[in-house]
Amino acid sequence: MEPVATPPNDSPFSAGMANATPALQLGSNLTQGAELSAMPQSPLQVQVVTILLALLICGVGIAGNIMVVLVVLRTKHMMTPTNCYLVSLAFADLIVLLAAGLPNISDVVASWVYGYAGCLCITYLQYLGINVSSCSITAFTIERYIAICHSIKAQFICTVSRAKKIIAFVWVFTSLYCIMWFFLVNTNETVFADGVVVKCGYRVSRNLYMPIYFLDFTLFYVIPLIVATVLYGLIARILFMSPLPTNPSDRVGNDSVHQGRSSSTVKMSCKSNKGAMTSRKQVTKMLAVVVILFALLWMPYRTLVVVNSFMDPPYLNTWFLLFCRMCIYMNSAINPIIYNLMSQKFRAAFKKLCKCKKQHPEKVAKYNMPVYYSVMKDSSHESPDHDDTEQEDMGGYSVAAKKVSFTDKCKETGTMFSIA
Repeated sequence: MEPVATPPNDSPFSAGMANATPALQLGSNLTQGAELSAMPQSPLQVQVVTILLALLICGVGIAGNIMVVLVVLRTKHMMTPTNCYLVSLAFADLIVLLAAGLPNISDVVASWVYGYAGCLCITYLQYLGINVSSCSITAFTIERYIAICHSIKAQFICTVSRAKKIIAFVWVFTSLYCIMWFFLVNTNETVFADGVVVKCGYRVSRNLYMPIYFLDFTLFYVIPLIVATVLYGLIARILFMSPLPTNPSDRVGNDSVHQGRSSSTVKMSCKSNKGAMTSRKQVTKMLAVVVILFALLWMPYRTLVVVNSFMDPPYLNTWFLLFCRMCIYMNSAINPIIYNLMSQKFRAAFKKLCKCKKQHPEKVAKYNMPVYYSVMKDSSHESPDHDDTEQEDMGGYSVAAKKVSFTDKCKETGTMFSIA
């Protein structure tokens, strides 16, 4: 199967195209009566390693990206502008794994089995997934920069509705940009002594595709990395070089108490600001790791495209091509693992999603769950003292909301508790 933005014979996406060398193409150009060569076969060890790694990486990646989409769309507090871009990235990675990874499994042991329509659609989807993922990474990098370095503007710019509009524009733009691949690929048949090999390849010589290769290389790899490097450098300067003071007296003047704010309120405010800063650092580190992995895992493939553009014959080492393909698949599969390792919110959401899948709704009421209460005093002078108590389901089970009232007989004044 033909790769994304790769000249013919340079395919890290498909072992089949790695074998589609000019010598192999001669099989269909021989004159009648000439002796045909035998059909080439990939080495058994290459087939085994390709199938096992592709199944493992694609299986983990497909399951992980589906979970990312589910936890963001089903959890209200997870619906943030940044997470909207991560959902777009997850959809793009799913397309790459389904359109590039899985077809490679069948292509490594046989010829192209998806026909002419499959050749057009799968090639189109490969380019679409890669380009959308690159644009999504650029989008959440810019969003993080505005949110941290221009926090006042971010209140009006970094919104969920605006994020959805940007994502829609990205998908429409890349969908239109990739339409050209419907006219640039075709199925090719090569006749051998023991059969016919069908491959999904390009229509004309690879030299005519050089402008497209370098346009893709610039728009969807070089520019995103330059933007990410500059913006994350500015973000790091704000978050790590000029952190918020941790001493309450540094943030509030000595006369702040006389201005109506107690020292306890000041300490709580500083703790809140410190927690917000820690959360921002955590999210920024996670997204920076995503960008770094994108750069590293795509580097072998992008380097191969550039080098082979100036080499004749191109470099086609079988194991290096396999390495390039696996790096691309890993880039699309590893992001959910990064979210789980570096984000407490995603980790908690993933656990909750897994528990919900195991839970039977009709048996919810039969479970005994530990109940924890958080009590908040209301010191209003206009009404009797009372406590508002919230019930937290620490076991992860969903229970019907209930309200229970009872009187605290240990005190002279009756205190009402509410369990919600």
